[in-house]
Amino acid sequence: MPRQIIIDTDPGQDDAVAILLALASPELEVLGITAVAGNVPLALTQKNARIVCELAGRSDMAVYAGCDAPLVRKLVTAEHVHGKTGLDGPQLADPVMPLQAEHAVDYIIDTLRSAPSGTITLCPLGPLTNIAQAFRKAPDIIERVQEIVLMGGAYFEVGNITPAAEFNIYVDPEAAAEVFLAGVPLVVMPLDVTHKALTTQARVDAFRAMGTRVGDMVAEWTNFFERFDKEKYGSEGAPLHDPCVIAYLLQPELFTGRHVNVVVETGSELTLGMTVADWWRVTDRAPNAMFMGDLDADGFFALLTDRLARL
Repeated sequence: MPRQIIIDTDPGQDDAVAILLALASPELEVLGITAVAGNVPLALTQKNARIVCELAGRSDMAVYAGCDAPLVRKLVTAEHVHGKTGLDGPQLADPVMPLQAEHAVDYIIDTLRSAPSGTITLCPLGPLTNIAQAFRKAPDIIERVQEIVLMGGAYFEVGNITPAAEFNIYVDPEAAAEVFLAGVPLVVMPLDVTHKALTTQARVDAFRAMGTRVGDMVAEWTNFFERFDKEKYGSEGAPLHDPCVIAYLLQPELFTGRHVNVVVETGSELTLGMTVADWWRVTDRAPNAMFMGDLDADGFFALLTDRLARL
């Protein structure tokens, strides 16, 4: 039986690739896609999620709009990375498929309540606002979640939006803090892993060599997206952060990490949003997250190229 997942996302070129990977993989059943404000405002993230579904030939996929702002803070966005639309690069037509009327938070709650307990995995690719709001509104669903596999945080790599914090966690640190402490089995893809999933020229060429609209679009997206990281880090390409979440569900052996305690800083201006991971187990705090530290990058891109070629 395919693993049932809900993708919570703020597309973002790398979010788009993650969605495509999930929709191309028969091992996964995407029950729905929930949009949250993050890389760009909600009006664009919900639109972008539908654009990606149509690109994949899945106009039947249900997309829900969720929270348009963090729990208690003003929204911080990342147009400087993803462009003003969030999917800058190639020109894309507006989606035809409808946006669902139900709020994303209510959809998450209703879906978890109606499914057998322990059968649905949540896959957040952006700020954790929708997930935290669902847990606040319906705490009974927390024990029904099979697992949360998310992209966010950092340890050795530290921050990409501040010196101490990764973007997804920084945008809504209160939401992240609540989710990390909720007691749900948690797998975290931090920058330490995602910065090893670099789109080198050969890997981008492999996307284009598919000769498909999806392959061309992913190549164009990564060409746009990588300009920021090449300039910032001096790297040979851009990290595909969010596809690591989906790749883990498909081939967990590509990743290695440690089950450690991770808490999110919410009280300090200097380190707001920092994921404080007890990597060396120097405290007596109980482990609450599988915090990944390494990635087989060649295996990751082999999987990604194989699956995207199916669309």
